Amino acid sequence: MKRFHVHIAVDNLQDNIRFYSALFGIDPSVSKPDYAKWMLDDPYINFALSARGVKPGLDHVGIQVDSEDALTEVNQRLMQADLPAAEQRNAQCCYASSNKYWAVDPQGIAWEVFHSLETIPVFGQDAAIPAKTEACCAG
Repeated sequence: MKRFHVHIAVDNLQDNIRFYSALFGIDPSVSKPDYAKWMLDDPYINFALSARGVKPGLDHVGIQVDSEDALTEVNQRLMQADLPAAEQRNAQCCYASSNKYWAVDPQGIAWEVFHSLETIPVFGQDAAIPAKTEACCAG
């Protein structure tokens, strides 16, 4: 199963938590001083906000998969389409350890395909994404 992922950088986390909690009808499933995440079933989405000094706005979009096989499958599709993807194994980002691939679409929007392995107690920091200045968690 795959879940759509959207990550938005914000300048005021509490105002945005209030807005999105009202929009989605529930509080975030993860709430930290610099980060919030809703794991929604309707719509089926992993929606995240972070206040980490990055320019506010859309940070990246992605697809969260539930297995390493699904992660490999999506990466193979990217390779077949001749779209380069940067691999990260055991990336520590957004209070989770994940295996992931990053690609950048023709408009310059970063796409993350990832399989979360476990939660971690710190926000963490990804390595830089090729063709993009920073990864979601750099900053």
